[in-house]
Amino acid sequence: MNWSPEQLKLAEKYRSLDEIPAGERRYKCHTCHFVVDENPCPHCGETSLEVMCPLDHCDCHHEIVESIEYCPLCGKAVCPECGSHDVMQISRVTGYLQDVAGWNAGKQQELKDRTRYSVV
Repeated sequence: MNWSPEQLKLAEKYRSLDEIPAGERRYKCHTCHFVVDENPCPHCGETSLEVMCPLDHCDCHHEIVESIEYCPLCGKAVCPECGSHDVMQISRVTGYLQDVAGWNAGKQQELKDRTRYSVV
């Protein structure tokens, strides 16, 4: 992923999502599927909103990509072509295809640390 200079500055300014001041945060509401600037959600009243990474733009038009990259700020999987965080990463590490979002933190880190090789 080729991150823009503005995105890299954000990644240097904030080391984690918890460091983003409350006034600068945006939230994803998984109940009504809106991105909002305040908690609770003004549309549906949901109180458990996800703090949105400032590098996320929520607009990926790619259906399937072969590889995955990780956000330098929040560490979540991102589309390697556009940088959107709204992707589902699946893997066959456990013997069958499954969404890695349900894995524990150790297994997810193991997947991130793997080195991929191609035989030519």
